[in-house]
Amino acid sequence: MGRFRGGLRCVKYLLLGFNLLFWLAGSAVIAFGLWFRFGGTMKDFSSEDKSPEYFYIGLYVLVGAGALMMAVGFFGCCGATRESQCVLGSFFTCLLVIFAAEVTTGVFAFIGKDVAIRHVQTMYEEAYNDYLKDREKGNGTLITFHSAFQCCGKESPEQVQPTCPRELPGHKNCINEIETLISVKLRLIGIVGVGIAGFTILGMIFSMVLCCAIRNSQDVI
Repeated sequence: MGRFRGGLRCVKYLLLGFNLLFWLAGSAVIAFGLWFRFGGTMKDFSSEDKSPEYFYIGLYVLVGAGALMMAVGFFGCCGATRESQCVLGSFFTCLLVIFAAEVTTGVFAFIGKDVAIRHVQTMYEEAYNDYLKDREKGNGTLITFHSAFQCCGKESPEQVQPTCPRELPGHKNCINEIETLISVKLRLIGIVGVGIAGFTILGMIFSMVLCCAIRNSQDVI
């Protein structure tokens, strides 16, 4: 009986440690998603009429999952401390939802990468053509693209040189830069999503083991 209680206590503390890490991971996921959405390269597109919403969908799911992770981390600590089968069962269900959300984000980032890249490239080409037709109409959008991706034009920068960053060291094809940068960012989003999903499996195992151990201890008593 003493060994059983000792094992139960060990699993309980493991779950408490997991929830602390899970809460911190949720905070990191929220910060990661918000930085990608409103900071760095993509922040300038939030005010544009045509923003890369396809790219943002994965970030929205990621931030939502991060917020849920923080809430569930606290919820799991309460369940482990009180040794409540009901709370632990609910905790397991929430982890399952988070697992599905993170897997969806990861799969979306990897499989939908080409569509997202093409979507942003199309936006750039439309702004590029608008600028050539009317030097004032497409000016702001094109400047935003060139500043965000640190590039200038397509095959040649001469036609759109006034909209290019002055500090740009040399010619960079925007079509290629968009593909490279979006690919890297979506790969990072996918890795984070799949990594958190794997970490979530560990929490589900701990919660089920603890829940079964609590039930067995009650049967013994």
